[in-house]
Amino acid sequence: MKNNRALGRHLVAEFFECLPEALDDIDFVVQTMREAAVIAGATIVDTSFHRFLPHGISGVVVIAESHLTIHTWPEYEYAAIDLFTCGDEVHPWKAFDYLRKKLKSSRTDVTEHSRGKYSDIGVPEGSPHKIAT
Repeated sequence: MKNNRALGRHLVAEFFECLPEALDDIDFVVQTMREAAVIAGATIVDTSFHRFLPHGISGVVVIAESHLTIHTWPEYEYAAIDLFTCGDEVHPWKAFDYLRKKLKSSRTDVTEHSRGKYSDIGVPEGSPHKIAT
């Protein structure tokens, strides 16, 4: 049987038909992205967000288990979102569902990628995500 375990899960998502006011409100975006990280079970390490003029926001929530990023185009009611989590205890789909609801996206397109597949990097199937040193 092929080894399907991986170090991480990476959701690459497009959110369409979002609430434009939400996509251009930096306080709302920062709070919502931080809440998504917590809901996913992640440990927040840091955040960095920037509001562009005349509109749009880009930002990252750095988590111990990787990162959540967002780039918004309020004028198109669109957001590009990456949710990259590592380990077995963090659930990126919970963050995805939360963000979809909060941004009121009526249509999404998302692809999940396995990052650091054990079979590709030579890690035995039963190995833990982190090896004590």
